[in-house]
Amino acid sequence: MNVILLERVDHLGQMGDVVKVKAGYARNYLLPQNKALRATKDNVAYFEAQKAALEKQNAERRKDAEKDTKKLADANVVLIRYASESGHLYGSVTSRDIADSIAAATGHAVTRQQVLLNDAIKAIGLIPVTIALHPEVKVQITLNIARSQEEADIQAKTGRALIAGGAAEEDIAEQSTEDDGAKAAMLEDSALEAEKTRAEEEKAEAAEAEEKAAARAAKKAAKEEAQAAESDAEAESEAAA
Repeated sequence: MNVILLERVDHLGQMGDVVKVKAGYARNYLLPQNKALRATKDNVAYFEAQKAALEKQNAERRKDAEKDTKKLADANVVLIRYASESGHLYGSVTSRDIADSIAAATGHAVTRQQVLLNDAIKAIGLIPVTIALHPEVKVQITLNIARSQEEADIQAKTGRALIAGGAAEEDIAEQSTEDDGAKAAMLEDSALEAEKTRAEEEKAEAAEAEEKAAARAAKKAAKEEAQAAESDAEAESEAAA
């Protein structure tokens, strides 16, 4: 589907550009969000007639957004969530949760569509999140996600996440590194022990195979000897007759 953009859209183009997009993307996002119009002859003519007014409105919105960037960047946005002792969240933190928390902390209304999350938030801590105040103006805020207001205050003061009963995330990372080293050593010892066991088993199997081969050879030799003795006896009997 061809659409004409009414504002700048990331990875698509600038205001006034006619671009081709998937029909579902247009119907579910661009058109209902008033970010574009179907690129029909009438709509293109309408845009050209309203272009100056639209550009003026866009400039005003951009100016207002730029004024709000400092207010949001300095905001203390706290989300209290249940989490394990290691800091992993039991529930999810959605774009709507973040938008509501920003509005509560700053009084500035933000929609969930303006919250740009690159990855899911899975643990407590100080999490950077980008907010698109305008198609051309973005601001990064810091979410303070904690299990209690007390922990949130400590995180805000120290600038570090608190996990495992108040330990800093760097301490946990260091302990994790030590644990990884110990696990690696254990795995190496286990591998050596397994190799030694395999060697002993192979040696035992070889000895057993050798014994069986010797037994078969002895049995065969005894059989041949018996057959030879029987043949000799028959020969002697015939000679005596």
